[in-house]
Amino acid sequence: MRYLLVEDNAELSEAVVKRLALDGHAVDHATNLGEAEDYLAAASYDLILLDVMLPDGDGREFLARSRVHLETPVIVLTARSQVSDRVGALDQGADDYITKPFDFSELEARCRAVLRRRGGAARNEIALGAVTFDLLSGVLRSGNDTLELRSREIRLLEIFARHPGQIKSKSLLMDRLFSYDATVSENAIEVYVGRLRRRIEAVGLRIETVRGLGYRLEIDAT
Repeated sequence: MRYLLVEDNAELSEAVVKRLALDGHAVDHATNLGEAEDYLAAASYDLILLDVMLPDGDGREFLARSRVHLETPVIVLTARSQVSDRVGALDQGADDYITKPFDFSELEARCRAVLRRRGGAARNEIALGAVTFDLLSGVLRSGNDTLELRSREIRLLEIFARHPGQIKSKSLLMDRLFSYDATVSENAIEVYVGRLRRRIEAVGLRIETVRGLGYRLEIDAT
């Protein structure tokens, strides 16, 4: 998944980016609302983490304006603990909020919950034919067989698993897996896809190459 973090506290931002990166997420970091608008104009995101008090304005007002055209889920980061502040953020378009200081495990759980709700899912699992894919643990289960994926493999398979049979181009995969700061080429995508393809064949999942277009996930009917 690709996240946009809008936060001017350098220490907190660095910690959040590092923690999310451990789970294989790509995170772009904006220190103010102007930078956030530039990022949003150039890329699409799965989730936005938005601070309230920023150098060039109020994150809630920015959210209220942006909701006219912005459908990306938003979690507001706030140091304000008053009920009225939290209710205000939700009414202005936030999908959730978390109060500073927060535990990183809670932040990760809230991110997962918001993404599940947007995807219409109640659990952290996706059914792929006879295979169950646990997005949290990265474990694939098929009968008595289990396969545990690594963080980048989890995020890559998640992109395919949410839309089985749909072709994903190399450029789209690069956009979803890596932040602007990352230096990667389409060859890197080929390596990641090839590695994942070899591993998931053991549980009956296949990633097919569609010449000139990209890749798609195919699921055995049995």
